[in-house]
Amino acid sequence: MRPYRSMLFVPGNKPSWIKKAVDYGADALILDLEDSVPDQEKISARPLVKEGLKELKALEQVCYVRINGLVTGLAFDDIEGVVCPELDGVTLPKVETIDDIKELDTLLKHLEKRMDIQEGAINISLGLETSKAMRNLYEIAISCSRITSISLAAGPGGDANRAIGYVWSKEGKETLYLRSKAVLDARAAGIQYPMVSSWWDIKDLEGLERDALLNRQLGFRGQVVIHPSHVPIVNKVFTPSADEIQYYKGLIVAMEEAEKKGTAAVVYEGDMVDYAMVKTAREMLDFAASIGLEV
Repeated sequence: MRPYRSMLFVPGNKPSWIKKAVDYGADALILDLEDSVPDQEKISARPLVKEGLKELKALEQVCYVRINGLVTGLAFDDIEGVVCPELDGVTLPKVETIDDIKELDTLLKHLEKRMDIQEGAINISLGLETSKAMRNLYEIAISCSRITSISLAAGPGGDANRAIGYVWSKEGKETLYLRSKAVLDARAAGIQYPMVSSWWDIKDLEGLERDALLNRQLGFRGQVVIHPSHVPIVNKVFTPSADEIQYYKGLIVAMEEAEKKGTAAVVYEGDMVDYAMVKTAREMLDFAASIGLEV
C-alpha cells in the first residue's frame, strides 16, 4: 500500500485540466467520471480520461479513476473504457456491500486478462458515501485484496451528508464518530493509510488547515481535495515535521541504549517510553520515508 497525503479530483471531461493537474503537487489524482461530469458528457469523457492516464503516467503521476456507481448502469462501461496498464486504481463511489466489490473485482480480472495486465494490478479505493458503506466498511475492506485505500466523505451537502442527515460545521463535531469509525475499521482491515474528504470551501484555507490537522489527529494519513489550492496545505499537514522525525529517531536511540543496560523502559524527553512506543516511532519513520523524506 502507498500513502497519499493528497488526492485531487479532476473532471474527466476537461482534457486541459487533466494536462495541468500534474503541476499541482498532489500525491495522486482522481480523474472523475462521476459527479463532476455532466450526464450528457459521461460517455465522451471516457476516452479523454484514458488518454489522460497515458500522458500522466509518462510523467510518473499516480492516477485513479472514479467511475459511476454500480446502480447507475454506467460503471461497467466506464471501467471498460478506461482500463489500461497506466491505470493505478479505480475509485468506487457509493459502495454498500461485499457483493458490490465482487462485481467490480470480477470485471477487473476479466479486463486485466484481456489486456495482458497482471491480475490484481489495478487497485480499488472505496468511496464511503452511504450509511451502509460506513456501517459495513470493515467487512467490505477485508473481502478483496485489491482494496488498498478508503476515503470517507464527511463534507457539506453531498451524498454522505444526505445519507446520514448531519448538519455540517467547520468544527466537524457532527462527523467525529464517522471519522473515527472509518479510521478504526480501515486499520483493523489492514489499510494503513485511510483518507477523508471533509473540506470543500475553496476560499477558507485556514479552515482547511484546521480540518486537516483534526483529521491527522484522528488517524487519517491524507485528504481528498477538490481544488488545486488545497493540495499544498494538506501535503504540509500530513507530512511529518523535521522535529517529529528527530523525536522519533531519538526515541529509538534512547531505547536501544536502555536495552544495552538491561531495561525495557526509559524516560525520554520527560515521558516514559517502552517497546510499544518504539513500534509507533518506526511506523511514523516508515511513513515519512515512503513519502520521500530523509530519515
